Amino acid sequence: MKCGVIGLGDMGSGLAKNLIKAGFETWGFDLEPTRLAAFRDLGGQLAKGVGEVGAACDAVFVMVMNGDQARAVILSDDGLLPQMKPGGVIILSATVKPFEARAIGADLVESGVHIIDAPVSGGFPGAQSGTLTMMAAAPHDVLDQFAPIMEAVSANIHRVGNCSGDGQTVKACLQSLIGAQFSATFEAAALAAKAGVSGQVILDVFSTSSAGCGVVNNALEKIIDRRFEGTGSSIHTMHKDLTISMGLGEELGVPLHTAAAAMQIFHAGRTKYPDGDNWVCTRVIEEIIGAELHRDGAK
Repeated sequence: MKCGVIGLGDMGSGLAKNLIKAGFETWGFDLEPTRLAAFRDLGGQLAKGVGEVGAACDAVFVMVMNGDQARAVILSDDGLLPQMKPGGVIILSATVKPFEARAIGADLVESGVHIIDAPVSGGFPGAQSGTLTMMAAAPHDVLDQFAPIMEAVSANIHRVGNCSGDGQTVKACLQSLIGAQFSATFEAAALAAKAGVSGQVILDVFSTSSAGCGVVNNALEKIIDRRFEGTGSSIHTMHKDLTISMGLGEELGVPLHTAAAAMQIFHAGRTKYPDGDNWVCTRVIEEIIGAELHRDGAK
């Protein structure tokens, strides 16, 4: 099978890298020329547009920023759907609102082209290493048919439902928790800084305690090394994801007190440092208290 990737940023470039590594002929398209050049250097086949990817491929990952972009890529006249052959599949790996995924899925029902709603978790490191966790929703026969392609980019594929939108619903639940873990880590780091504790001590203790996990440990590493930009975890992505979580809570009438607090912390971070990554939220709190957490000691 020939594969495609639409969107070759931090996440999509990892998908492409691992598809090529697994031996799949891989086509790609992105609006950014530097990303296209990097994809070509990996051994990818450059396309002149989205439609050309659809015409060439049996399976195409869509890794764009939001639902409007996903809908345009898939359904527009020069998008994937008009060019893909019946029996092919669109793998919606971007994180979008559940109702957006359901609507896209409904528009594909009569086309003969399948859709797998498959948002992912694991961030830039997981995408680049091929160890993403995937929340895949589609009929079982479709998931079985295209399992080798998904296995090339993901170490953990969870079958979470049969319909488009089911994967995005699970992702929204997950992001409400991850957002809360992030915001609690930022606050704990600021508390340690004000108390004069070294960042290394905090990392050593947290990472070997019951609170230690990939989210917390990675955030602390970035904070104490003062790496707030260019780490592959743009604050805009997490802010968007929390917006989706909050929207689902409102739709279903579920109070999300902790996720709402996290949303405001990310909103403050994005407003003050729009070019930053997730951990830059800590700087906003640090500026309020007049202390910073460094690996070798608070400053």
